[in-house]
Amino acid sequence: MEKLPKEETVSLRNKHVASCVELFFIDDPLKIVRGSGQYMFDEAGNKYLDCINNVAHVGHCHPHVVKCASEQMSLLETNSRFLHDNLVIYGKRITQYMPKELKICFFTNSGSESNDLALRIARKVTGNYDVLVLDHAYHGHLTSLVSISPYKFAHPSGDGKKQWVHVVPVPDSYRGKYRSTEYSEDQLSDLYFQEMVKVVEEAEKNGRKICLFYAESLQSCGGQIVYPKDYLKKCYQYLQSKGILCLADEVQSGFFRTGSHMWGFQTQSEDIVPDFVTIGKSMGNGHPVSCLITKKSIAQKFGEKGLKYFNTYGGNPVSMACANAVLDVIESENLQKQVIEVSKFMLDELEKLKQKHEIIGDIRGYGFFIGIDLVKSKKTREPAIELARIVLKLMLNAFILLSLDGPYSNVLKIKPPLCFNQENAEHLITTFDKILCDLKLKARL
Repeated sequence: MEKLPKEETVSLRNKHVASCVELFFIDDPLKIVRGSGQYMFDEAGNKYLDCINNVAHVGHCHPHVVKCASEQMSLLETNSRFLHDNLVIYGKRITQYMPKELKICFFTNSGSESNDLALRIARKVTGNYDVLVLDHAYHGHLTSLVSISPYKFAHPSGDGKKQWVHVVPVPDSYRGKYRSTEYSEDQLSDLYFQEMVKVVEEAEKNGRKICLFYAESLQSCGGQIVYPKDYLKKCYQYLQSKGILCLADEVQSGFFRTGSHMWGFQTQSEDIVPDFVTIGKSMGNGHPVSCLITKKSIAQKFGEKGLKYFNTYGGNPVSMACANAVLDVIESENLQKQVIEVSKFMLDELEKLKQKHEIIGDIRGYGFFIGIDLVKSKKTREPAIELARIVLKLMLNAFILLSLDGPYSNVLKIKPPLCFNQENAEHLITTFDKILCDLKLKARL
């Protein structure tokens, strides 16, 4: 499995890979050589519980996914300008999980490609140019998407906000402008919706014309933010009434990650209907495949503008074999039920730890989309930035992989494969509690 000693791997990476290309645990990066289910193994054979990987959605190297990919690879791998059953079967299957209005698929290789294509279509269909986004949002690594992702452009080394990008306060009830300690959930929903209306009205007053509203259905890189109930529904209805299209970015929250629903936007309201949905990452269990799903009327209008769409690898037979296999596993292994049951236990136990430990300011999320906001003081909510890094390192030393995110990099993110089970959850909670107890003890000495 290991072709080179770790030292040589590091040396060659330093020599041939740009230093700005990110690595987890940069001070002592892991060399992962194998994965199985919810576990990853390094070159020394150490076994890590993977609570980072929202890509290997049904488990690393799931036998069914591997089998389907291998069989298709042995038969045919070509571009998507030929008819192939894998593509149309997937189109039928995935749209059955969508609102009935969303029936048309564009297949791409990554969530970034799908989000970029949505912008291209929205501009062509509406004739408008500008974009509306939530603060701290991240929608991809392409130039167009970095420009609409405050997570990137507002960074100290970013290029800043473009004139055609309009940023709405993120409806964060813990750290945002309006908080759950002062307002009910219904009030929070209305207050943050009105903030969005103000931004739109200001843009229109200045002669700007918005074509598309992007929103992660649950905000991931921004710190695992769960919006107040009906917030997105109100936004969509208001914007769509003005001819502004709405996109649900499900790249990190889709495929039953929330437990209760297939898609994150459905946790807001059962009858919410975006104009676009983008999916990726978990769609192929690690294989690069993505999809933009939209309404027939939008796709037809885009086509009428005289533009054909072609993507060399988007929707190729192997990619679609992987994507179909992921749906097979989700359905046959009833992973939704597992997510619901295990996450309920985990969230209940984390709430108990919140009462026990001053460092835990907030627990938020649905299913296997959980954030732990670490603070210096529950009263001030000051982010515990350095302590968060220490906790992350100590969890790594205990062979549990987590990550940090949010505007202050103080939010521990829990986003494991859906095969993460009750025993794993108990181990995670017990280890996390022990580490926080040890840190508390050391602080007293």
